Amino acid sequence: QVQLVESGGGLVQAGGSLRLSCAASTSIFSINRMGWYRQAPGKQRELVADITSNDNTNYTDSVKGRFTITRDNAKNTVYLQMNSLKPEDTAVYYCKAVFKYVVYWGQGTQVTVSS
Repeated sequence: QVQLVESGGGLVQAGGSLRLSCAASTSIFSINRMGWYRQAPGKQRELVADITSNDNTNYTDSVKGRFTITRDNAKNTVYLQMNSLKPEDTAVYYCKAVFKYVVYWGQGTQVTVSS
């Protein structure tokens, strides 16, 4: 069982920055892949970025060059640094982990970008 707790969401103006954190209840050293997803009203949940245990990263095209995903194994935390935010980044952001073939989700954190 893995519990994921997201934090760091909020309201920011376009062009601003936020850093999301996802704290896991277990050591993430053994979690092969962790990622951030988002879901805007009326839309499907989509991958934003993910990172493997050897720090390989993957980003959706719309956030490349603006968002950075990192992991701190010592703190059991994955981060999403979001810069140059746009109104279209507004969504609930969820952390996801796949551990021993089981998928775990956090409760989500709201990010709202005003124009």
